[in-house]
Amino acid sequence: MRSLITLKGLTYEPTGGLVAALTTSLPEKIGGVRNWDYRYCWLRDAALTLLTLVGAGYHEEARAWRQWLLRAIAGSSEQMQAIYGVRGERRLDEYEIPWLSGYENSKPVRIGNAASNQFQLDVYGEVLAAMWLADRAGIKMEEPDWALMVELMKFLESNWQKPDEGMWEVRGGRKHFTHSKMMAWVAFDRAVKLVEECGCAADEHLERWQKIRAQIHEEVCERGYNVEKKVFTQYFGSDALDASLLMMPLTGFLPITDERVRSTIEAIGRELMQDGLVLRYRPQEEKVDGLPGLEGAFLPCSFWLADCLRLLGRKKEARELFERLLALRNDLGLLSEEYDPRAKRQLGNFPQAFSHLALVTAARILGGETPPFRG
Repeated sequence: MRSLITLKGLTYEPTGGLVAALTTSLPEKIGGVRNWDYRYCWLRDAALTLLTLVGAGYHEEARAWRQWLLRAIAGSSEQMQAIYGVRGERRLDEYEIPWLSGYENSKPVRIGNAASNQFQLDVYGEVLAAMWLADRAGIKMEEPDWALMVELMKFLESNWQKPDEGMWEVRGGRKHFTHSKMMAWVAFDRAVKLVEECGCAADEHLERWQKIRAQIHEEVCERGYNVEKKVFTQYFGSDALDASLLMMPLTGFLPITDERVRSTIEAIGRELMQDGLVLRYRPQEEKVDGLPGLEGAFLPCSFWLADCLRLLGRKKEARELFERLLALRNDLGLLSEEYDPRAKRQLGNFPQAFSHLALVTAARILGGETPPFRG
């Protein structure tokens, strides 16, 4: 309940836009340069929050978010951004304020966010998953929603094969991230389901979307899986692990019983764990994000591991991890983005929507519910 209240509090009531956090430049490592401005609306965070709110019965908030989405994306689908201002602003130029010392001398202090200009392929999957689940929950698609969906899918048809900056918004160059391709599959899968379940005017696209869905699935299983290491990797041709791949069974891309999924979860539990919590990836190994220094354990990824352990039937381990994460909250029950288990302190911007929605989802899955992403 505290996390749901926090998500509500992060919502800008006049427009329905939900910010990722209320702060800028709180460091991911004290004294480091991984300091970002999170006072904006990420489509990814908002879509995942919509899934959480719908599952908890908060349909009014879900409707407001959908209206915000329609206004923000209005126009060409080619111009859709991953990040907007709370009123739908598109220009979020990033600059540094050198005369401020930063939190505990963590420089630079940044205003704006250059990730608004990135191509993040996974966003389409999260948006379509949210639209589909909202429709199933009774917030029915209307004509503008169908038109928006068709426009988004037309753009994705021509662009899903391109490399992108991924959900971690890397600044080291675009790659064919496995998670991004998986979420492109989710977009086509949910678009197909919307058409099949609603019998709408978009049925002329159905067969084509079904073929692309199958094509993406085949490519991810072939190019995103490392046969020697027996794991799905961070990007095509890589050896590196990435905790975003814990989303595979949560989205329904592959079942939890698939040996490739199980071995990937096991590998993440072995190689990306630090003091009982999960890292996104190991930046010092791959240099994929183009930034120096390290970061803390990423709290949403730790909740995702708890989800996967529960789906694997390892209830005791899942519960122990979940309880360990709950103990990291401050006296108000709030979480930031990351945590330093050695210094025993929260890191990154605060409070973080991503962490709280992951907490709510984990609580539901540990309680025996189907992962919200799968409907």
